[in-house]
Amino acid sequence: MRFDRFEGRDSIRGALEKEKELGMNYLSKITAVDYTDHLEVCYFLMDLEKRGDELIKVRLENGDAWVPSVEDIFRSADWYERELREMFGIEIRGRDAKRLLLEKWDGKEFPLRKSFRWNADYKSD
Repeated sequence: MRFDRFEGRDSIRGALEKEKELGMNYLSKITAVDYTDHLEVCYFLMDLEKRGDELIKVRLENGDAWVPSVEDIFRSADWYERELREMFGIEIRGRDAKRLLLEKWDGKEFPLRKSFRWNADYKSD
């Protein structure tokens, strides 16, 4: 996987549309990384015909963690965007998706953030 570049959250939709036009025809995953002082959302693209791949990142500040939805550009973004919201607390603007994994979660803390602390209240029966 080759890291290509950073994009701003205001330009990520345009960048992904352009990459799709250039042959990156599949979004294989979206995930995030918590660096404590900031977050990075990672978009993994593939050209299935030429077997090429690319990684584009968006840097977010902790207090302003949101990205626009790209589900209308790449249908495969659906579950990944829902996971970003539930597990990292990153707001996905432009869509209202139902929960994917944590149906009964209160949404105050996010399990994949470094600030998350497990306690007895989170254990299942």
